[in-house]
Amino acid sequence: MKKLATALTTVLVLAGAAQAQPKPAAAAAEKPQYGGALSVANVYYTISPLTFDSIDWAWKFNQDTGLVYEQLFVADLSKAKRNGGKYPFVSDSFLPPDSLRGELAEKWELKQNPWRLEVQLRKGIMWPAKPGVMAARELTSDDVVYSFERVNKSAKKIPTYFDHVSRIEVTGKHAFTMHFSTYNAEWDYRWGWGYYSAIVPKEVMEGPGSKDWKNVTGTGPYALTNYVQGNQMTFTKNAAYWDSETIGGEKYKLPFADTITYRYIKDESTALTALRTGKIDIMESVRWSAVDELKKSAPKLQWNKFISNNGSYITLRTDQKPFDDPRVRRALNLAVNKPEIIKTYYGGNAEMLGFPMHSSWVGYYEALADMPESVRELYVYNPAKAKALLAEAGYPNGFSFKAQTSSASLDNDLLAMVAAYLAKVGVKMEIQVMEYSAYLSAMTTKTNAAGYFLQAGLNNPTTSLRKTFVSKQTWNPSQHSDPEFDKKMAEVYAEPDERVRQIKVKLMVREILDKAPHIFLPAPVVYSAWWPWVKNYGGELRAGADRPGPIHARVWVDQAMKKQMGY
Repeated sequence: MKKLATALTTVLVLAGAAQAQPKPAAAAAEKPQYGGALSVANVYYTISPLTFDSIDWAWKFNQDTGLVYEQLFVADLSKAKRNGGKYPFVSDSFLPPDSLRGELAEKWELKQNPWRLEVQLRKGIMWPAKPGVMAARELTSDDVVYSFERVNKSAKKIPTYFDHVSRIEVTGKHAFTMHFSTYNAEWDYRWGWGYYSAIVPKEVMEGPGSKDWKNVTGTGPYALTNYVQGNQMTFTKNAAYWDSETIGGEKYKLPFADTITYRYIKDESTALTALRTGKIDIMESVRWSAVDELKKSAPKLQWNKFISNNGSYITLRTDQKPFDDPRVRRALNLAVNKPEIIKTYYGGNAEMLGFPMHSSWVGYYEALADMPESVRELYVYNPAKAKALLAEAGYPNGFSFKAQTSSASLDNDLLAMVAAYLAKVGVKMEIQVMEYSAYLSAMTTKTNAAGYFLQAGLNNPTTSLRKTFVSKQTWNPSQHSDPEFDKKMAEVYAEPDERVRQIKVKLMVREILDKAPHIFLPAPVVYSAWWPWVKNYGGELRAGADRPGPIHARVWVDQAMKKQMGY
């Protein structure tokens, strides 16, 4: 603990020193252009929308509807690095408090004794009319209460997610108070800018077809006007949208592009061709292996480079033999040559330890070199010790197990590589490739196989631990369950002092890595790419939990440049 506290102090001092440096000057502002069309391949462009109904608790809901449905809070994109700020805004769902601004909320205050959040909504924000669904009307605090109660009562709700909320009290037409039974460190994320905090109208959700895309209507900058399953979604400008963007000291009404299209392409080569030929303006996720060729064939593309926000691992069901024995789980980690995976599969474009903390989370991330020896050895190839541990656990001749993966994954070749390593110590891993909906259902219903290949968003420091390792959580396919670990997680959430939380999180990470409930795999370098006619953009990916919509609404297309370049 003393070593961690010392390291944390050093990190904070260094961070303070870094913040004391002069900010880089933002690029000279160009005058925005209205009109045109923007085509985007989102981070998960291989996966089509999962639902249009908030009650389904789909992790992808904000990605697919975040141009239509808004939330209480959103990222303050004026603080992006390209504007001279300090935030890259690429993390799936990690927005520090000073990077937030109000979206539907005009102002808010967190108060104590008792803990409560008092919110004042913006006035005059309208739900647009939708023939056969709803008449145009103003957004009120009743809409917030309805949206919360609907997801909170859903049978698909993530366990414990809103347990800290005792009730929401309407205090005015545009005001409400959310009362907490206890402090929760994720109070702003859980019901402010999180995965499940979209504000939706009752008329749509309880109307003739809440799961029908044709009925979707929201307060956001765009309306969903077309959806071709497995191909694309088209959004058309909401002329009555309320928000604006200040550029070069002048305020401009949003949004800029007339239409935005989200493309869904299962085949990677097809997606890369669409980018190279200008059919896609922004591709949010490009694997490192495609970058060199694209830089040659499409040298005008702009780039942003970052460590993947996805943890990469094979979960091992700790509630079933043989994976109820930590010796077996450790053996499988030792049997996989992770340094070779980085060298050969990723061409050196990966870091060894990228889960469950992301290396960009200063104060929460601890380097592998600083971990205990029992953790460090899991990342060193040692097949001889793996065999010895298997024999000690009663499996001298190995065993067989099934590992499930999605057909939407672009890294199933990596899974085959892992299987080859395991075979060398007598363990046969049978790979089962499933359509994404069936694959996801297997996890959410806890019927997944003994092995389950996941490349899941890390989210943020506390969520990453909670969702993956706390008992009975939806995104815990290893079925890891430890009452003491659960208790520590609850203590972390109840701790208002972030410095204390950081130390506790580091200790929990050490503990969980040592238990090895997964085969931990390296985190690759990922790129985003866009054409130079895409303006007011610098590779930002998220303005909320898995929500790119507010970023895209602020992009304009230099149509003359695009035409001049031959596209």
